[in-house]
Amino acid sequence: MASAAAGTIFLDEIGDLSIASQVKLLRLLQDGSFYPLGADGPRQSRARVVVATNADVLQAVNTGRFRKDLYYRLRTHHVHLPALRDRAGDIPILTDHFVEKAARQLGKDVPAVPVALYQLLKSYSFPGNVRELEALVFDGVARHRGVTLALASFKEAISAGPDVVGGRELESEEAGLPAGADRLPTLRESEDRLVEEALRRADSNQGVAAGLLGLSRQALNKRLSRRREGDRRADVGGDARGE
Repeated sequence: MASAAAGTIFLDEIGDLSIASQVKLLRLLQDGSFYPLGADGPRQSRARVVVATNADVLQAVNTGRFRKDLYYRLRTHHVHLPALRDRAGDIPILTDHFVEKAARQLGKDVPAVPVALYQLLKSYSFPGNVRELEALVFDGVARHRGVTLALASFKEAISAGPDVVGGRELESEEAGLPAGADRLPTLRESEDRLVEEALRRADSNQGVAAGLLGLSRQALNKRLSRRREGDRRADVGGDARGE
């Protein structure tokens, strides 16, 4: 605290502070006093305090795990930063930044980032938020050997499991299983819906969509071709009946 002088001190994960530490922080915010380690008397600080947390502090207040007076003291100036999954438009900017940062730290040339990587990352829910994106990029840059950043390590890290697309569990309606519906969709209907959803999340990039579905691009192309052929035959049949 003393080294911060009249500058700014940043405290992360404030929601995990013990009650004893919360009392000390409250004292600091109220009158600027703190006790250095080993000191007998208090000292004064003019540092600005900025805190952050990923926890639901209001819920912690309601359950008695976080002091109400400290909560309202900290709420004086509040900035809510949405989770990365809720601001997918930031992913390309952050990815480029982390690629440059990783290349610099690893002593490598900055690789080109393919558009398909942005599309792949936008389809992922990022439970680990921005730190997870940074870790994925660092691993990708560490493993890449060519001019363009390869997608292989990213696909491995966010590969989908059962009933998951893009690393996020599907709700029943999203997976083509309407809640309370009397009739289950056919396998063909479910397949069509999953393919459409994967293409939507991949911004129509078939290579990325195939990866989300656990298919090769050729296998996805065959499914799309069969569906187009089926739609064409249905249209022809409809025209013939209309005549």
